[in-house]
Amino acid sequence: MTQKKIVKDFPFTFRTVEHDWIPLKDNTRLAARFWFPETDAPVPAILEYIPYRKTDGTRTRDEPMHGYFAGHGYVVVRVDMRGSGESEGLLRDEYLKQEQDDALEVIEWISRQDWCDGNVGMMGKSWGGFNSLQVAARRPEALRAIITVGFTDDRYNQDIHYKGGCLLNDNFWWGAIMLAYMCRPLDPHIVGDSWREQTLKRLEEMPLWPALWLEHQTRDAYWKHGSVCEDYAAIQVPVMAIDGWADSYTNTVLTLMQGLDVPRKAIIGPWAHVYAHDGVPGPAMGFLQEALSWWDHWLKGKENRVMECPMIQAWMEESMPPSVDRPFSEGYWVGLDSWPSSAVRSEELFLSHGRLSSKRSSASEFVCLNTPQNHGLLAGEWMGVGVPGESSADQRLDDGMAMVFESDVLEEPLEILGYPRFEVELSSNVPKAMLFAQLSDVEPNGAVNRVSYGVMNLTHLKGHDKVVELIPGENVGAFVNLDCCGHRFKKGHRIRLSLATTFWPMFWPMPEDATLTLDLSTAKVIMPTFHGVTCEGPNMEPECAPLTPMSWLSEGRVDRTVSYDILKDTWTCVTDGIGGVFGEGVYRFDEIDVTVEHNLKRELTLNNKDPLSACYKIHQKMRIGREGWWIDADITVTQKSNEFNFIIDGEMHVTENGKKFFDKSWDRTILRNGL
Repeated sequence: MTQKKIVKDFPFTFRTVEHDWIPLKDNTRLAARFWFPETDAPVPAILEYIPYRKTDGTRTRDEPMHGYFAGHGYVVVRVDMRGSGESEGLLRDEYLKQEQDDALEVIEWISRQDWCDGNVGMMGKSWGGFNSLQVAARRPEALRAIITVGFTDDRYNQDIHYKGGCLLNDNFWWGAIMLAYMCRPLDPHIVGDSWREQTLKRLEEMPLWPALWLEHQTRDAYWKHGSVCEDYAAIQVPVMAIDGWADSYTNTVLTLMQGLDVPRKAIIGPWAHVYAHDGVPGPAMGFLQEALSWWDHWLKGKENRVMECPMIQAWMEESMPPSVDRPFSEGYWVGLDSWPSSAVRSEELFLSHGRLSSKRSSASEFVCLNTPQNHGLLAGEWMGVGVPGESSADQRLDDGMAMVFESDVLEEPLEILGYPRFEVELSSNVPKAMLFAQLSDVEPNGAVNRVSYGVMNLTHLKGHDKVVELIPGENVGAFVNLDCCGHRFKKGHRIRLSLATTFWPMFWPMPEDATLTLDLSTAKVIMPTFHGVTCEGPNMEPECAPLTPMSWLSEGRVDRTVSYDILKDTWTCVTDGIGGVFGEGVYRFDEIDVTVEHNLKRELTLNNKDPLSACYKIHQKMRIGREGWWIDADITVTQKSNEFNFIIDGEMHVTENGKKFFDKSWDRTILRNGL
């Protein structure tokens, strides 16, 4: 990790207000934390609006980031959404209209305060990146600009639930984590004796999060709501968009730049799902300086060079040996003035038996594709957050279970930037099937580094809003859109395309074991080759305000194992986050005397020949509190399926100081629809 500079001397001294209320028109009060620069004049304000608890959730990152902006003359307002943290009400789902309506009121309230000059910016990562775009599309009068990080513009196909119409297992993982997050009680030091009643109400009313999202298996109105790609023109304020190749949201950076018609810029670095001044893999970026320039220009009206750069600055990653622990990315910055770009051309590679070539084979050639259910064991995580073990391992093992096609040895380096795509005509022996495609960089020694991948639910070939089952034996034109990437293949390396009908444990299996017959005379991979030039990148000297006062009580780690039962032909993948979901450890926030511990163990098991044997089990322990007030939650949830249904069951046990506080159980059956 790149070392950040800790800044202590700022143009403005500032003070922090630990908690205050923002009233809404329906008499609900939202909890907020404030950073105020010491000035008699009103100044612009920056809003971050998320459900992850200002008091004991995002506090670690809030102090160094929001203190930095306050030190440069901005009021920063960190608000817990309705039903989260100490905010009143109930949180019933993500990205509801109620969430946006509340944000409009919050922005109006901020703009009317004596300390605000009427100019408001909004920013956030992940949930906060999503809703910054969604709220901008509602056009609140005082909102002048936004910064969105690790975001989506399409909630169905570019988020943690579905990809290519296939079910991501992270839908279950994230839903389980939300159960634990929402078990955290309101703090009696803030809300007084009402904490118990309000916490019990939340626990009673809390939805079974993964089931909420599993009820919508196609791109229906539920997903279209909050997907700004439905109407980019609704956004009428300047937008800065940032993400990294190690994250899972880079697909939407270029589509957002293409769709918007406002002042905008984008930065795609090497990082995972973190703010870029904490960027891993490195090198980290001076995100706060870049953000400050953005706010100065659009909120304070300062003339600076924030827009004097290519619309898109992208990190072109060099060929690197495959590794599950990559703290640093080798590469360089390139620029695009727009998307689509004249600097990116589509070049086709055609498939014949085991080969990729620039020349199409004239002979008809058919191959049968059927991969073991456990293909994909070493694929890593769908979303990286900078923890060892998240990135894909050497793909030789996974490719041994796939069908592979390789180019000749490259005589010159080859740069690609954009979205690869695979196309083929095929038939299936079953009505429901998936197709997986992966692009890799093969080193002279045979090591295989994944560059990009994609999946396609073949019942969605006519659109993700409908299910059209395959007619066994009937040919269809199929395709797989691979993830956006920026990569330089070295001279002497080979390009590899891998195809499969399964991808576990990242995706839930289709209900039947499919065999696809591919007509290789129609098969091609379309490469977005880059023919532009390098450019000056963003500020690459990360800095921040002083860190959050914390005491680390025990170290954390994330253990990852894969085991094989030879007699049962069954693989089991276990990830065990001890002392923290992402290995954070057990820690105490010293200023408020709150200790947090969150352990999560997940176990995914699947027989190689039986897709209906898939089982995903997650056990969590959440412990939070201070002397005399300890809340412990034990949560276990399991997902299975049969030919027709998904089944989710589980139980939650919560105690206060070792005594029963709340119990709950679930047993849900959800009809499969094209999955």
